[in-house]
Amino acid sequence: MHHDEKNKIGLTVALSIVVGTIIGSGVFMKPGSVLDYSGSSNMAILAWVIGGLLTLASGLTVAEIGAQIPKNGGLYTYLEEIYGSFWGYLSGWMQTIVYGPAIIGTLGLYFSSLVINFFYLDKVWNLPIAIGTVVFLGVVNSMGTKYGGIVQTITTIGKMIPIVLIVVLGFWKGNSDIFNVVVPISENQSIGMAILATLFAYDGWILLASIGGEMKNPTKLLPKAMTVGILIVTAAYVLINLALLNVLPAAKIVDLGENATATAAGMLLGEYGGKIISIGIIVSIFGCLNGKILTFPRIPMSMAERGQLPFSKFIAKESSRFKTPANAITVEIILGIILMIISDPNKLSEISVFIIYIFYVMTFIGVFILRKRNKNKERAYSVPLFPIVPIVAILGSFFVIGSAIINDPISCFLSIGIVFTGLPVYWYLNKKNKTSV
Repeated sequence: MHHDEKNKIGLTVALSIVVGTIIGSGVFMKPGSVLDYSGSSNMAILAWVIGGLLTLASGLTVAEIGAQIPKNGGLYTYLEEIYGSFWGYLSGWMQTIVYGPAIIGTLGLYFSSLVINFFYLDKVWNLPIAIGTVVFLGVVNSMGTKYGGIVQTITTIGKMIPIVLIVVLGFWKGNSDIFNVVVPISENQSIGMAILATLFAYDGWILLASIGGEMKNPTKLLPKAMTVGILIVTAAYVLINLALLNVLPAAKIVDLGENATATAAGMLLGEYGGKIISIGIIVSIFGCLNGKILTFPRIPMSMAERGQLPFSKFIAKESSRFKTPANAITVEIILGIILMIISDPNKLSEISVFIIYIFYVMTFIGVFILRKRNKNKERAYSVPLFPIVPIVAILGSFFVIGSAIINDPISCFLSIGIVFTGLPVYWYLNKKNKTSV
């Protein structure tokens, strides 16, 4: 017993997992979007803070579910246990067909837009570079997880350096107005959409709910790691946005969009210093994309193993040489490329947050269902301040989902429609599996 405890995760490691999992591309890519939607620097900073608090409420809520359902599989497993196999299936289908590909598409396009900016290339190269990068990482991850893991380690360091440097130098050297700066009114102003844009930068917290089982004392440690970790991330995001506002005029940040952070770095550190920071950001996004291509295909893979997808036999087949889910990776990458061709990264990232939050809300409501169902069972971990925290998570999510629908009803209903194509597939495969059993 004593020996096992030694290998379990302590607070420091748990914190680095929280911070490392959440901080990705969004902090570099989204400041312009958030400012544009919020209309002023004060509202933009508020959106980043609210996004952080909503993420914290979400993480603490789902951690209780994670403690009650200590299985791998995250969202898919939680919904299946709470609502039955259909909803579990639909969430897996959603992650396979919309969410995973949309995130891969978003990151591929963000990556190429930074590379183009870095090498002063023509915009014509945007799509080819994005597609080439995604295909390259697909091949790397099909050749084995070892290589993928090496990339992850390098990129974690890569993403912290730009954040620290921009924050420190931005406050030291910048002299722009930070507060009460208004940006030109855009037709799509909405604080809800500003918060939704920040949530893209906070996504990844759900992975943490499932690490409770590997912690030394999850009851105490999980809420502490979640709270401290997410507050560190929120502070980092707020600071980098304040630093950007201190260096660049707010309207310029909106104009530059995903290239604002790299431009600010160039102003702070001169051309060469700026290039070094840009490399850090590019490496960070490359790592983020690699992490997604490493993990997302596991969902279709496990669904295909249960015969829950069309062409399950093909998708479930591992590469005979490398023992990796090569076919599942291929499927995700093809879907990602289709989305890159028909959409743009900001739209794709907004759709991915919108669609996943519909399923997150169901998970948050699940806390109340599980408490009722298991009322005589002892809980390994309980949400602090119940029922306030889950209610905050639920209301915040509804606000974000509603804002997205008001802002762009067509994309939202289209993505819901695509998810519901899973219905006939589910019925057909269920019938087929029943007859073949």
